[in-house]
Amino acid sequence: MDNLTHSLVGALIGQAGLKRKTGLAMPALIIGANLPDIDAACVVYGIESLTMRRGITHGPIAWVLLPLVLAGLLWWFDNWQARRGKRPEGRGEVRFGWLFGLAFVACLTHPALDWLNNYGIRLLEPFSSEWFYGDTLFIIDIWLWLGLGFATWISLRRERRAGGEWRKPARFALTAALIYIGLNWGISQLARENALLREPYPSIVITNPAPIAFWHRELLLRDHKGQWQSSEWYGPVAGQGYRLPSSAVQCASPETDALIRGRPDLAAFLFWSRAPYAERAATGEGIVLHDARFASLGGGRFSVALPGVACLQPPRTGR
Repeated sequence: MDNLTHSLVGALIGQAGLKRKTGLAMPALIIGANLPDIDAACVVYGIESLTMRRGITHGPIAWVLLPLVLAGLLWWFDNWQARRGKRPEGRGEVRFGWLFGLAFVACLTHPALDWLNNYGIRLLEPFSSEWFYGDTLFIIDIWLWLGLGFATWISLRRERRAGGEWRKPARFALTAALIYIGLNWGISQLARENALLREPYPSIVITNPAPIAFWHRELLLRDHKGQWQSSEWYGPVAGQGYRLPSSAVQCASPETDALIRGRPDLAAFLFWSRAPYAERAATGEGIVLHDARFASLGGGRFSVALPGVACLQPPRTGR
């Protein structure tokens, strides 16, 4: 998920009452909720960064190590301010154990939320490089923004007035967010099962959540000959009008084993890609590999050009 969502979740955990456990609790929660994304710096490597993102910094070792480092830094910062006489008088006692515990909980929320979208996450890295996909929420969910953001504002406002129960809005929002996530998971499962039982009876179905219309899913369907199609799903009776993921000419999938040699960008793309397909390059020379999940985004980090490979006719699906 996006970093605003991660930050709001961390803030609401604090506003639910846990921020009273130690000084600097809110920095531990908010920073901890975003900390696994330190791997975002690898985007400077272009498409090769696909092998680096959502991996080791989102895996089990990082769940312990990153909160430990964060707690140590916050504890050091508090002592550094105290030695300089700059420590705020209103800050409570800083307890290292609670700092680590809160940072640990916040850090765990990050991979849990990242799992919910269709980009994928390697939850067991470095023990396993398997990708996991929730296909439940779009990577930026405006309804989570509004709900979590409003609850944070209400909670902080009540706390400043010292007249109302400021913990309740945070607890209600976190509970409502879990219900909303469960609802979206159910929609995705219903869309997937519906597609599997209808023509063209795909071997693989990916449900792409929509950015605003949370009840809408783009269905990506892989037939038994390896070709991808897409459709729209708005309910159990919808899902007609299958089409190619893009308007270009789709090609048969090339043999990539020999092509990978000397092409780290291609190796990275294939390692990351969940729904790869080939289409004729716009110039007419060679092909371009895309991932059907992000076909609407075109080139750049989600595609690889293979100029020396011919676009062969894909096999007919038999439909």
